[in-house]
Amino acid sequence: MTNKTKRIKQKTLLPSLKEKKRYLVYETLSSGQVKGDETKEVITNSFKELFGLEGLAMAGLNFVEFKDNKGIIRVNNKSLDMLRASFCFIGKINKEEAIVRSVGVSGMLKKARIKFMSGGRF
Repeated sequence: MTNKTKRIKQKTLLPSLKEKKRYLVYETLSSGQVKGDETKEVITNSFKELFGLEGLAMAGLNFVEFKDNKGIIRVNNKSLDMLRASFCFIGKINKEEAIVRSVGVSGMLKKARIKFMSGGRF
């Protein structure tokens, strides 16, 4: 980079324009052990079948972590109920009977981990 070229700094978004998000903690109940990738695929497909590609894009699903049959999904706050509704239509994961249920919702990832993943208190 030479002295003649200037580096343009990108402006940050105003807080009012940023996407508001929630962290939904879910757990899978099944007779066998379920992998995170399989659960991720089933949840995404169920959501896409119910609300289409446009709904999936608006929801902005982002799978944060998965361990011990529990996981955390980051989702847009307006699509939270749609995600919960898609859990109702999941019957099998990897050819095994399974239920995916919502454990809780938080606005901060750290509180979601403490309160719902580990079962601890503040």
